[in-house]
Amino acid sequence: MGINIELLIQVVYFGAAILFILGLKAMSSPVTARRGIVWAGIGMFAATAISFTYPGMHNYVLMTSAIFVGGVLAWWTGKRVAMTDMPQMIALYNGMGGGSAAAIAAVELIRLSAGGELTHSGPVSQVLAVLGALIGTIAFSGSLIAFAKLQGWMRKVYRFKGQQLFNMVVFAALLYFGWLLTGDSFGQNELLAFFGLALLVGVLMTIPIGGADMPVVISLYNALTGLAVGFEGFVLQNPAMMIAGIVVGSAGTLLTQLMATAMNRSLGNVLFSSFGTGDDGGGGGVEVSGSMKAIEAADAAITMAYAETVIIVPGYGMAVAQAQHKVWELTKVLQDKGVRVSFAIHPVAGRMPGHMNVLLAEAGVPYDLIYDLEDINSQFPNADVALVIGANDVVNPAARKDTSSPIYGMPILDADAASNVFVIKRGQGTGFSGIENLLFFEDNTRMCYGDAQDVAQKLIAGVKTL
Repeated sequence: MGINIELLIQVVYFGAAILFILGLKAMSSPVTARRGIVWAGIGMFAATAISFTYPGMHNYVLMTSAIFVGGVLAWWTGKRVAMTDMPQMIALYNGMGGGSAAAIAAVELIRLSAGGELTHSGPVSQVLAVLGALIGTIAFSGSLIAFAKLQGWMRKVYRFKGQQLFNMVVFAALLYFGWLLTGDSFGQNELLAFFGLALLVGVLMTIPIGGADMPVVISLYNALTGLAVGFEGFVLQNPAMMIAGIVVGSAGTLLTQLMATAMNRSLGNVLFSSFGTGDDGGGGGVEVSGSMKAIEAADAAITMAYAETVIIVPGYGMAVAQAQHKVWELTKVLQDKGVRVSFAIHPVAGRMPGHMNVLLAEAGVPYDLIYDLEDINSQFPNADVALVIGANDVVNPAARKDTSSPIYGMPILDADAASNVFVIKRGQGTGFSGIENLLFFEDNTRMCYGDAQDVAQKLIAGVKTL
């Protein structure tokens, strides 16, 4: 009795889908995230391997070559890329996922334009192929722009008069050519125009968005990539692609909504406003009173060593300086002095969702010391010291005090409520978003200028001498 290959393929696909879901569930907690990645990886390997046995499959050389080249590049970049560059790496890989979905759709549509049929023909499959191509291509080019901004290759925010109207015209033209591709006959010119406009829409959507909104943008494009993969999975009648795409798309959509809610802004406001562009400057035009007051690390160390409670607020500055290990060392030194130390994490701190959690986990910070915004804010009024390391908007009191500020209404960490606030910062600039931070001018705030790793080392040395 022979093995039913098609049944075996479907069983493996089903098992892979279960592993995808279990893996994503496990990734929701830092404690089980590593296990979740391994499960999802096993599912992906199984789904890929079983595809080689698909009836009629013959492109073994191309498939093997692509897997080998992609695997080597992924392994090399995974080993080489620092944790500080992880956001742009995720943006790049996410773009590749969207591009892959668009490429699958392109192959199907090219075959259709030449008089052939889709792998699984039908009007629904044709419409989904076009939708997957549209969404995947937009996610591809948009993610590449996000990568360029995060990498520092494209620092300027591009805005011009009538930009939104121009974008609407381009998008309308894209929808028109997409509608043509759902018809009975279309040619190569229509295909080229469609994909060219889709690439342009992704670029136009992303170039006016500032750096402060990049976590939401990355999450949005992740959702779009998942949706595109799910659509193309239906076109190919591949259950593993369908379920993986749906899971990623729904998770990405939920995460995007959570990120936007954490900033108290709608997704439309993120995509079509100028927040995070640096155009507003000076905290939304409000007059900033007072001045920044500097403090030496040795003096700050004395206050921290004799404190009862210290709350550390990490930000992207900690990531840039790769100071997470020194910060954890400082925490242990303070704990040895009897100081109660905890970490406060804002949902949009850093350059991607969960960025600070990943860095702290890498340094070995126990999960029970890390608190989310809603759990830690009530503790700031009782804290002797709030140590802010490279964070900006997430601790800016302008979100509460300045109705003209672009971040007004955004939930923030109430670091200013602590008795003493020490801010580790390289200089007096406004940070990635271009918004002046009112916290830096408060009477209870002192600025400890310098590289976060160097300052943390000085704080460690200062505490040890007491």
